Amino acid sequence: MACMIPFSILDLSPIAEGSNASASFRNTLDLAQHGERWGFQRYWLAEHHGMPGIASAATAVLLAHVAGGTSTIRVGAGGIMLPNHSPLVIAEQFGTLEALHPGRIDLGLGRAPGSDQTTARALRRNLESDSDAFPQDVLELQDYMSDTPRQRVLAVPGKGAKVPLWILGSSTFGAQLAAHLGLPFAFASHFAPSMMQQAIALYRSNFQPSAQLDKPYVMLGFNVFAADTDEEAHFRATSMQQAFVNLRTGNPGKLQPPKAGYLESLGVAERTMLDSVLSCTAIGAPDTVRQRLQEFVARTGADELMITSQIFDHQHRLRSYEITAEVHQSIKKAEAGFA
Repeated sequence: MACMIPFSILDLSPIAEGSNASASFRNTLDLAQHGERWGFQRYWLAEHHGMPGIASAATAVLLAHVAGGTSTIRVGAGGIMLPNHSPLVIAEQFGTLEALHPGRIDLGLGRAPGSDQTTARALRRNLESDSDAFPQDVLELQDYMSDTPRQRVLAVPGKGAKVPLWILGSSTFGAQLAAHLGLPFAFASHFAPSMMQQAIALYRSNFQPSAQLDKPYVMLGFNVFAADTDEEAHFRATSMQQAFVNLRTGNPGKLQPPKAGYLESLGVAERTMLDSVLSCTAIGAPDTVRQRLQEFVARTGADELMITSQIFDHQHRLRSYEITAEVHQSIKKAEAGFA
């Protein structure tokens, strides 16, 4: 049994219907502070743009807010969409975060723009920049943050910053790059699970040790909607199910309240899509969640799980993570022979 692996939190700082970004940021810090007390390993925020229901666009700014309000939990980007940015700017931003909060900052790097092409152009204003330059951008960023950069321009802060880099991905491309560079690999199985097993196998079989990492390390995204009963958990999960359907049908919006009978109201195509994208998900009471988590870790051999829980009401979201933490602790105690 391998469930003694660390659990972490992935947050998009969701904007719920009837709410705003200010409330989302208060909730994000509150969740991070609870997560720290509950024993989660790290707290990551993801970069998205032009999304009415996601407030984490200025990711480094929000990370500073979270890191400043916590003391021990690791804080990082899951991830920064590097095609949107100059590697120098990211080196300076995360060099600054590391200087403010030494030893607690992570930097996950993604190849997708995290937006549509029009937004991507507005962000970087460089029509020649695209995802094909991602490997070179990663190397450039690594150099800026090294002790002895080869480039004439210095990242200050940034030079010599000991910020662990991660490669994020939802395909085999990220797996190959992470393996080649000897970096930890985080796979987006919480919303794009179709190539998960192939990517994991490719990463592990091709991994080349580096100064940062001597053996492969796989983090997998996993959705958890936990409540005191299976029925309540399935009800809470309908907010995220609505968000996925709305996004895939070109109608993204704020996170909607849960809706009774939502799945039954969908057509075959929408149900099939949800079954696919949410195959790496646990919905239910503690015993149900425990079984699903153990099965997933046993099937994948993950080194760490990044738990996401898009629940409309903040208190119910906190409860979901609290149950997840309690389940995690119970598994660890059972494995140690104390249960």
